[in-house]
Amino acid sequence: MKQLSLRMALVALLACGLMAAFSSPAVAQDAAATYKAKCAMCHGPDGKGGKMGTRDFASAEVKAETDAQLTDIITKGKGKMPSYTGKLKDTEIKDLVTYIRSLAK
Repeated sequence: MKQLSLRMALVALLACGLMAAFSSPAVAQDAAATYKAKCAMCHGPDGKGGKMGTRDFASAEVKAETDAQLTDIITKGKGKMPSYTGKLKDTEIKDLVTYIRSLAK
């Protein structure tokens, strides 16, 4: 009986790992689509900034900001940047921060 429970636990763990692995590209695509729709018009398609004084995501200043700080900026807005509270889900904002970090590479 214990052996069966252990096998079931291993199967469940493997299934969760596979789901996470296969959903990651979908999350990245969703974040890219969100960026294109909500951010690229000011920050540029590659995150280099320029319009309306937006910063380059690859700059030392942006790289020094924590994910929590970037999340706060996206959520509440800053300067001319609007707030996305109620417009984006928390998970979308989290994925967007990850995407922004990828543009800085």
